[in-house]
Amino acid sequence: MGHHTIKEVSQERFEFQGKTKLIPILLIILGAVMAGIGSMQVKNNWNNQDSHSETIQTVEEGHHAHTDGVNYNFNEHSMDATTTILLIDNPNLETTHAADESHAEDGHHAHANEHHGPTWMTRVWANLLMNSYYFWLFAVAAIFFIAVNYVANAGWAVMLKRIMEAQSSYLLIGSILLVGITLGSKDTLYHWVQYFHSSAAGDPNAAGYDKILESKSWLLNNTSLFFFIPFVTIVWIMIRMKLRNNSLAEDLDKGLSMFKSSTKWSAGFIFFFAFSFSALSWLIIMSIDAHWYSTMFSVYNFAISFVTGLSVMMIILQYLKIKGKMVLVSDEVTHDLGKFMFAFCVFWAYIFLSQWLLIWYTNLPEETVYFAARLSGDFKPLFFINLFMCFIAPFLVLMMRNAKRSPIVLILAASIILIGHWVDMYLLIMPGTVGEHAGIGLLEIGTTICFFGIFAYTVLHSLSKANLYPINHPYVLESANHDVGP
Repeated sequence: MGHHTIKEVSQERFEFQGKTKLIPILLIILGAVMAGIGSMQVKNNWNNQDSHSETIQTVEEGHHAHTDGVNYNFNEHSMDATTTILLIDNPNLETTHAADESHAEDGHHAHANEHHGPTWMTRVWANLLMNSYYFWLFAVAAIFFIAVNYVANAGWAVMLKRIMEAQSSYLLIGSILLVGITLGSKDTLYHWVQYFHSSAAGDPNAAGYDKILESKSWLLNNTSLFFFIPFVTIVWIMIRMKLRNNSLAEDLDKGLSMFKSSTKWSAGFIFFFAFSFSALSWLIIMSIDAHWYSTMFSVYNFAISFVTGLSVMMIILQYLKIKGKMVLVSDEVTHDLGKFMFAFCVFWAYIFLSQWLLIWYTNLPEETVYFAARLSGDFKPLFFINLFMCFIAPFLVLMMRNAKRSPIVLILAASIILIGHWVDMYLLIMPGTVGEHAGIGLLEIGTTICFFGIFAYTVLHSLSKANLYPINHPYVLESANHDVGP
């Protein structure tokens, strides 16, 4: 490309003070206030809706009192509709002879009575879970990307390594928030927790016995919640700390010892990550819709994590460049990071379509009901907004070569991807928790702003604690002189 060869990488530091530190703190406060006000609004609206529902129920009871003794004739179609509703609410319910229909309906009502509908706190918990999981995925993607670059002996991204390390620093506080919120919301958001606490659990003869949930009890249990989730996050945090300490030690002492150590730890992390991330995505997100499952769900979550993590890296890089930092990071490196964003937008769309087609052509009620819920009511427009912002828009923006070298275009594309996958995460969580009571208001916006402030403060604070370049990394000059060709 004709640029001069860089023979030495000088030290460069980022200072986290003044307005740079104040803005994330203000965002945390502003977001918390907005979320608090939004919670009160949701509570008041919920109470008003409950009062309205009670009034309607009273009127209906009065109407039925006047129609006692009337002989209702149900035709075949009405019985089919009733059966369909029962099957959706309780997929393991079996209809047999007409003499057993009253028993089946009694069992259904007994089961329904043990699982109360959502309350205003359900929406609060759902928002906390959604944002804690979403921002946590950014840190997960960063530590995974660090490990992949070590194992692959990749040199092009070394100049971005300190951005990845800073982004992964949120893994500690993010895991604490996620585990705490998951455990705190377990009785509210996960109906399988309520089921296993009920009298029907483990008793095939009990009304409301759920064969599907029983078959998943090996994963859906208190041991998984209270032991497995914290255990996995602690292991990840410890490996992240090891890689970070090796990186900082490498700045002080030249040689390959720290590089070789990090490569070994990275290989072990990737192996452990493949299994543990899958299980965490099943437990934390997929088990919200416990009767449904997808064999591609963990890969889908990984696609969300990696493409959003790359987008966050891009925004941090462009922010530092605007501040006059990271001047040695060439357009070639930025270009390759943009290509990764583009590639994993396509990868996410591929996984999305594959999962959709697998469920569509089987046409099984216990599977299609998942997408049916997301293609009805207020969720339907968000479903198509999700597709547009997560794939169509970034695909069209980033497909041109020059777009991947324009800071404004890259920031725009990264922002679209991040907002799009926020909607994606909303669709993963809200239909199975809040249902028709979901919405996007002050609660949702405020909670997101608050978590963004926490994430930004953590990342920028970590970024200021070390040189912006890993000056003694064996591939640092390769990255500084990286050239993708004409």
